[in-house]
Amino acid sequence: MSVKNVVKGIKSGGVNLLRWGNGKDSVGLRAGGGSLTPSKKREYRVTNRLQEGKRPIYAVVFNFIDSRYFNAFATAGGNRVTVYQCLEGGVIAVLQSYIDEDKDESFYTVSWACNIDGTPFLVAGGLNGIIRVIDTGSEKIYKSFVGHGDSINEIRTQPLKPSLVVSASKDESVRLWNIHTGICILIFAGAGGHRNEVLSVDFHPSDIYRIASCGMDNTVKIWSMKGIVLGEMSTIFVNHRSIFSQSVDNELVLWEPKMKEQSPGEGTVDILQKYPVPECDIWFIKFSCDFHYKAAAVGNREGKIYVWEVQSSPPVLIARLSHVQSKSPIRLTAMSFDGSTILCCCEDGTIWRWDVVASS
Repeated sequence: MSVKNVVKGIKSGGVNLLRWGNGKDSVGLRAGGGSLTPSKKREYRVTNRLQEGKRPIYAVVFNFIDSRYFNAFATAGGNRVTVYQCLEGGVIAVLQSYIDEDKDESFYTVSWACNIDGTPFLVAGGLNGIIRVIDTGSEKIYKSFVGHGDSINEIRTQPLKPSLVVSASKDESVRLWNIHTGICILIFAGAGGHRNEVLSVDFHPSDIYRIASCGMDNTVKIWSMKGIVLGEMSTIFVNHRSIFSQSVDNELVLWEPKMKEQSPGEGTVDILQKYPVPECDIWFIKFSCDFHYKAAAVGNREGKIYVWEVQSSPPVLIARLSHVQSKSPIRLTAMSFDGSTILCCCEDGTIWRWDVVASS
């Protein structure tokens, strides 16, 4: 395991979310910011609003792991993880809910995964630093992982091998887990590691041996696991190079890391594009993308959502979503597989559903 690249110089406040982009589609992009005038390429309308509880909801995520359940999503907030299903006509059906035994737990993150036999799992973590693997078939805890020394800020699933998950923690470490065996395979920390809490982490979409992480130390680290046996895997190398990130600077940034030949382990970046998001200057507001990374949706502290077309140059604002009753900070959005539905979870315990308006 090695630190492939360290990108420094991120503005104050740290980087609170990053996602690997699709490098093939970013070729030819030039640095620049998009206009905040909506193009109206797509129009959305509110089709549902749920009050899940009084505690903040920090996470909402669609299931992109199993095509049978693309319309299922999960939320995490307080000591509860809840599974819903998006139905026609804006209907949201509650499927199941898991309540942690510790009433003081506060889940910050949840990710879909699956066992080697294809059983859908949910993997959640938060304040207590314990990772709960929930079997959605039996609606019971499958395993609990103890290892982090502080709260867990994010959990992500390896899309090519969804029995692997990676966690980012306030304890300054990133850990790779096998949810089937319950083993912590690798710990990314120590020399070359983060020097403050790790806020976000993501797997490379096609290279199973690469992970990117970011944190309050104002760095993005790209980790290489090449040469380490992770189990029954095949290595696929595709030229996906760009990274999509968000901090507290009222914008999303698409950039490409560059290695320094004279200084192994350190690098610079080429800024490809910037996507402005007004009033998005508080910590723990995170964005989401559809399955093919065609669009990104991000909320702000005033309850508004900005939907950007990722692969156009200059960036195009597809839509700006607002509702008179939506005033609470949006902690996370979730775009459906094709981007036709956008969900958001809020500080006031509400879940909002927006659906594309069919063109006449």
